[in-house]
Amino acid sequence: MISRLRLSPEAIGVGMTGQRVRDRLIERLREQGVENERVLTAIRTLPRHMFVDEAFAGRAYEDTALPIGHGQTISQPWVVAKMSEAVLACAPKKVLEIGTGSGYQASVLAALGMQVFTVERIGDLLRTARKRFRQLGIEVRSRHDDGRAGWPEYAPFDAIVVTAGAAALEPALLEQLAPGGILVAPVNGQLLRLAQDPEGRWLQQNLAPVSFVPLLAGVME
Repeated sequence: MISRLRLSPEAIGVGMTGQRVRDRLIERLREQGVENERVLTAIRTLPRHMFVDEAFAGRAYEDTALPIGHGQTISQPWVVAKMSEAVLACAPKKVLEIGTGSGYQASVLAALGMQVFTVERIGDLLRTARKRFRQLGIEVRSRHDDGRAGWPEYAPFDAIVVTAGAAALEPALLEQLAPGGILVAPVNGQLLRLAQDPEGRWLQQNLAPVSFVPLLAGVME
């Protein structure tokens, strides 16, 4: 999937958006424990500066979250890397993302060779993300809807990634996870990884303390 990206001169970047800056970000991610080389390659290759407003392009390769409007953020690269690493453990082919936002996390998952379905409740953000997908030649199915309901028409999913925080996991999402699948989500300030053992019991792993925007109900235009 990486080789299919349409990397225009704007996407390749220069100066604070160029390859040297991206390489420094990759080294920081390695120092912070990111080990999967496929994930690191995807993050090195994808032009994160094209997923933020032009005013923030010079900060795109800092390891920090950045505002994208409507009170939302593009996640910190380390968080994107850890969530992507976590789902790769089940070798997923089809993944559901809840909270498209800028489209960056969905693009990383697509670059890793997954068939990505993503749901976003804020129409303006989704329209912008779709434009970015088209510009870069990234194949992602997207839907404007309340993400808490998932996308049952295409269930089950090998993996589900939730990019907004909640006090508890949504039962509808657990029901849409395939046997042996993995769900990664921020719950009560902790990034959790859930998987089922052969007897159907849920196994939970705390990956790291995190801060996410809240998972809200309803839709906005």
